[in-house]
Amino acid sequence: MDAIVLAGADNNGRLKDVDPAAYEALIDINGRPMLAYVIDAMLGAREVGRIAVVGPGEPIRAALSDVSPEIAGALGGRIILVNSKGSIFENVVAGMQHLGARDLVLLVTADLPLLTASAIDDFIARCRARGNAHVYYSVISKDTNDARFPGMKRTYQKLAEGVLTGGNLTAIHPDALEGAKRLIEMGIAARKKPWLMGVVLGPRCLLKFVLGCLRIKDVEDRFRQMTGLTGYGVISPYAEIAVDVDKPSHLELVKAYLARGTGGLGDSPGTGSPGKGAGNGGQAV
Repeated sequence: MDAIVLAGADNNGRLKDVDPAAYEALIDINGRPMLAYVIDAMLGAREVGRIAVVGPGEPIRAALSDVSPEIAGALGGRIILVNSKGSIFENVVAGMQHLGARDLVLLVTADLPLLTASAIDDFIARCRARGNAHVYYSVISKDTNDARFPGMKRTYQKLAEGVLTGGNLTAIHPDALEGAKRLIEMGIAARKKPWLMGVVLGPRCLLKFVLGCLRIKDVEDRFRQMTGLTGYGVISPYAEIAVDVDKPSHLELVKAYLARGTGGLGDSPGTGSPGKGAGNGGQAV
């Protein structure tokens, strides 16, 4: 499966107070740009083919050229640099176009320095085990995250399957882009602002959400009703895919994990076989 790494975010939020890099993807983590850790994982994943990195082309090229022989050797070959266009949706479209995508493409954000090749391969395997769909969205339980990375704060939602948070791996078919555009953008915003969940889900799902009985399948059904597209929520046993660095406290914790040779350099104790992690969300919609 080809992949797109979204690396165009300006460093104009809370992280700019602790690192002067112009772009979040280039923030320094123990002597390497954050993006390099994500690229390492992608290059090591058996299930990943070409990698389109969408962001500020020349700064990224300069930053990656001398990080490691493996990354430098893949630039211009397996790694394709694509200049960012503006919005997340526009950047995804640009990446798809450069890849000539006709099948599912893996979307990854550049702020996942603890990501591992095993986590990527496992997610792709679980997506394939679900059967055909237009969109697959990663989900991680609070228990998994707390056991793997104690002290790492996340925004969680209580569903029937447990207390969950959204991951930063998504697989999407190019045919689904236009139909899912509005929901993709709203869904990204809702991950950090839970009150937007009601706008995305509608009143019936919102009531179930408030009562604590909303199922992943309910969300999948609502997605189909709103877009005409099929989608799955895929629960992953790898907490690494949810550890996005968007505040100074996250950055310090990630630096500490990587300095100790833990975190992204090891693997979560994956539980459950691929394809059995989505609970009630495991049926096609």
